[in-house]
Amino acid sequence: MRKWTYRATIRASYVGYVTQAVVNNLVPLLLLIFQDAFALQLSQVTLLVTFNFLLQLFIDAFSAPVVDRIGYRPCIIAAHVLVAAGLLGMGIFPFLFPHAFFGLLAALLLYAIGGGLIEVLISPIVEACPTDNKTSAMGLLHSFYCWGAVAVIALSTVFLSVCGKNSWPILTALWAIVPVCNAFVFSRVPIAALTEEGEGMTVHELAKNRKFWGFVILMLCAGAAELSMSQWASAFAESGLGISKAAGDLLGPCLFAVLMGTARVLYAKCAARVSYRKALAFCACLCAASYLLAGLSRMPVLALLGCGLCGFSVGMMWPGTFSAVSRAFPKGGTAMFALCALAGDIGCTAGPTLVGFVSDAAGGALQAGLLCAIVFPVLMLVCAGLQRE
Repeated sequence: MRKWTYRATIRASYVGYVTQAVVNNLVPLLLLIFQDAFALQLSQVTLLVTFNFLLQLFIDAFSAPVVDRIGYRPCIIAAHVLVAAGLLGMGIFPFLFPHAFFGLLAALLLYAIGGGLIEVLISPIVEACPTDNKTSAMGLLHSFYCWGAVAVIALSTVFLSVCGKNSWPILTALWAIVPVCNAFVFSRVPIAALTEEGEGMTVHELAKNRKFWGFVILMLCAGAAELSMSQWASAFAESGLGISKAAGDLLGPCLFAVLMGTARVLYAKCAARVSYRKALAFCACLCAASYLLAGLSRMPVLALLGCGLCGFSVGMMWPGTFSAVSRAFPKGGTAMFALCALAGDIGCTAGPTLVGFVSDAAGGALQAGLLCAIVFPVLMLVCAGLQRE
């Protein structure tokens, strides 16, 4: 009989972040297909994305006590099963419900809950594993979200191009294989407790700590700095270079994700020898420079270079801050990771929203909105200066 080790636990966690990448990146690729196939209004299409995001925020905010009571194993298995059910339901429910829109919402309900749980659970599961360098493990873990995003965008684009847009129900069913297999693995691998029962800090205890609020601000800015560029990267590539949507997706979001994943792998290799505070300050400066390049350059190629540079600069921000807050609050427990994920997700919506509003006010000039997003890396630089190792 095979003996499952903590190495298998970490590998399953890597696949967990690939699953999370499917949750966050597959539906945006299918929105126009849904609109055409089911005659949806633009407001309904927008609501699908908003509904997914709000549900994940809700899970971030309120799941910690439930997870601590039930345990990590049943919760992470349930999370993957819910994602798989939602992906399968996406290709079935719209044809069963009287209104296709409500069928899509039902599918989103299932996999958004699963995605929110995965985000809350995966980092503490890896943090609890008996590894020598937890910062490196965390950096490598989060790089798999990037590789997952690249795989979802590239493979889905190729599949729809080869098999046709009407084959999208088959595509969602194929992606459901990933969480199904990983649910089985998580039912077998060892999962350690992050803290002893009753020793984890409560939300109230964390909220009273000023130092923790510094990390909350860093997580919010990390999410905002990352998503401000990545969510608009495709539109920016198309409007800046005048290329097709498929090429825009490859030169925009895919380039951003590849460089972000590369940065996380590099950080994982050298995290033990690099000061978190100094690395964060450097990356914040590089991120600010990338937004200046994208926002001010009149040459499309240089503007696109700014987009890619931004992906590299934000790579260590999220996993590095997760590791730093874990060192600062070793008894933080599930509540700490859930609140950090909540702060990051708030930033993930605040950043792109700011870019969109500013661009709209500037007459649709996307570069103006991207230039305004420089506020997030600047704020991170200030916070890095106030942080202590």
